Amino acid sequence: MNLWFLFALLSAVFAALTSILAKIGIEGVNSNLATAIRTVVVVVMAWGMVFLTHAQEGLADISRKSWIFLILSGLATGASWLCYYRALQMGEASKVVPIDKLSVVFTLILAFVLLKEEVSLKSLGGCVLIAAGTLLMVL
Repeated sequence: MNLWFLFALLSAVFAALTSILAKIGIEGVNSNLATAIRTVVVVVMAWGMVFLTHAQEGLADISRKSWIFLILSGLATGASWLCYYRALQMGEASKVVPIDKLSVVFTLILAFVLLKEEVSLKSLGGCVLIAAGTLLMVL
């Protein structure tokens, strides 16, 4: 098994836990405040890993282009988390999460358009099934 697959699988498990724990924790809490609390925890954890692995030494080597796109990615993540927590507060986790996972479909489209990545018949079929499955789960 490739190591990337293990990390991707762990990411999915932790994302599932995130949704369930957030749904329980967000009860009676403003969704923006809950997102801010979660973000502080993520920031502390991420910088902890940076210092634990001595990765801070590469900070000066980051290019201007990388800075710009990492900042834009951070803004997109923040917007995603704010919307996600608000949706989770208002709706059922079993319906919010599948819609959130439509990001897989959007990622495939954006990777094709912006990154010029190939789209195989297999990945296109998978996207159609994800979209159809999402509709089945939320209707």
